[in-house]
Amino acid sequence: MEHFDVLVVGAGISGIGAGYHLQTLCPDRSYAILEGRAALGGTWDLFRYPGIRSDSDMYTLGYHFRPWTEPKAIADGPNILTYLQQVAHDHGIDRKIRYDHQVKRAAWSTADATWTVEAETPGGPVTLTCNFLFMCSGYYNYAKGHSPEFAGAADFAGRIVHPQFWPQDLDYTGKEVVVIGSGATAVTLVPAMAGEAAHVTMLQRSPTYIVARPAEDAMANWLRTKLPAKLAYGIVRWRNVLLGMFFFNRMRKHPDKAKERLLGMVREQLPDADIETHFTPRYNPWDQRLCLVPDGDLFTSIRDGKAEIVTDTIDRFVPDGIRLTSGKTLPADVIVTATGLELQLLSGVQFTVDGEAKDLSKTTNYKGMMYSGIPNLASSFGYTNASWTLKADLTCGYVCRLLNTMKKRGLRQATPTPHGAVGEEPFLDFTSGYVQRARDVLPKQGTRKPWKVHQNYAKDLMALKFGSVDNEMVFSNPVPKKVKAAA
Repeated sequence: MEHFDVLVVGAGISGIGAGYHLQTLCPDRSYAILEGRAALGGTWDLFRYPGIRSDSDMYTLGYHFRPWTEPKAIADGPNILTYLQQVAHDHGIDRKIRYDHQVKRAAWSTADATWTVEAETPGGPVTLTCNFLFMCSGYYNYAKGHSPEFAGAADFAGRIVHPQFWPQDLDYTGKEVVVIGSGATAVTLVPAMAGEAAHVTMLQRSPTYIVARPAEDAMANWLRTKLPAKLAYGIVRWRNVLLGMFFFNRMRKHPDKAKERLLGMVREQLPDADIETHFTPRYNPWDQRLCLVPDGDLFTSIRDGKAEIVTDTIDRFVPDGIRLTSGKTLPADVIVTATGLELQLLSGVQFTVDGEAKDLSKTTNYKGMMYSGIPNLASSFGYTNASWTLKADLTCGYVCRLLNTMKKRGLRQATPTPHGAVGEEPFLDFTSGYVQRARDVLPKQGTRKPWKVHQNYAKDLMALKFGSVDNEMVFSNPVPKKVKAAA
């Protein structure tokens, strides 16, 4: 049975970052990356719908060790995938990836201080062991998106598609398209499809805050002409981190002023629109993630008459489109159900500790990455209010600190263990539908450190890079002494 010091599950942004950190900070440790799909890239390889792009700038979504040098700060999916492929290739991380390894089960043995990991592959089941298991498999179900049951769907004469499984043979040229949804995927699809479709309607049950931002960062592009790429990248990265934290905190502290400003920006783009009906959410800014539209492309398509937003609820699908509760029928040849993701904790892997099944939804999260009572297991979960990679980088660095501490002390097991009451709160403080649907699947967070999930890069930087690794962490399981051979 093949053994590694560390097994990483997932070869997306988090997994590739984990490989770099392990090679750099723990060069004496062996590792492999198990990827369930046939290619690296995670989200950026899976999603192929028109216009697919990041809603975070690449100076923070990119890795701290690899400057983003393309002109566009808000990058499209293919460019992000190329970036990840280059990072993996240039650092030899791609040679550590085992593709088509879908991890199903992981069993911890205290006696052996190892995880036994079972994966399904095209050639049959595979079993490997490791001392530390690092889950970098994202937060949603790759095999299934959220698809509500719509009455009359079987009667619709056109085609119904979900963005997570975009058919490459779909031709919507000159056709009527309805995109159901109001989140990041919907506001990306509408302007992207509007260029070829006859007309695109974004049908939403309720509005989302939508913010226009330049696709290119003028300051970043100028700095690259004056400074070395890594220095310019670092300056812009920190500027964006600090500005993001500032605006998030201001909006949370002064929601009414923030709401007024955000809606005012929409009015500047669409002076004739019914802002109250179509652009005024029922919640405060950052109770859900803001939707970013680069260069205001969504607003441009609406002004040009190529797209519109309809706020209503669905009565049922009919052969020629969607009949709304108001009685109006939206004509459609193609319906896109941009209705969201299905959250899945750690890819649905079944965990056991010394033969006892463990339900991670019953645990309390430790420092945003580990689980109370579960030894030698960490996971990467990015920020909801900033770029995913900012937290992923910190998590990878902390895992390496933990591994090095264990080796230095001659101990094989690290188990987050509460010292006294920690309280209980939802893991994610978000009202988004995909989060609320998964509340029973996610672990809890505590009401105090180190069990509190901050969603704050500065606090996490201090805690994870410079804070003590002993804070409510129980180290145990000494390395067995070597027995001298008989003379």
